Amino acid sequence: MFEHRSEPLAPPHRFVSRLTRASLAAAGIVGAMLVVGMVGYGALEGMSGVDAFVNAAMILSGMGPVQPLTTAAGKVFAGVYALASGLVVVAATGLVLAPVLHRLLHAFHADQRDGN
Repeated sequence: MFEHRSEPLAPPHRFVSRLTRASLAAAGIVGAMLVVGMVGYGALEGMSGVDAFVNAAMILSGMGPVQPLTTAAGKVFAGVYALASGLVVVAATGLVLAPVLHRLLHAFHADQRDGN
């Protein structure tokens, strides 16, 4: 997917394409995780779609639940969902930053090869 250090720096349109693909993949992963949270809150806590969305979105963003949880299953789900959400956010961030960091580091190596 990325060019080797012995290859020249990719043109800007290829970089934008990589960044777009990575951003779409990250958005898809975060969106899927949001759906998992909404289904879990709806099934285990009996929340409406809007309430489940708010709680799932707040946990996914690291803010915490909005409504108090009433069932033991809902509390366990919220804890596991919060831990998984933290990992998903870190992974999605890494996915989006990978093309940027690769281009930056590749540019340093390209300058080094040119003798500058």
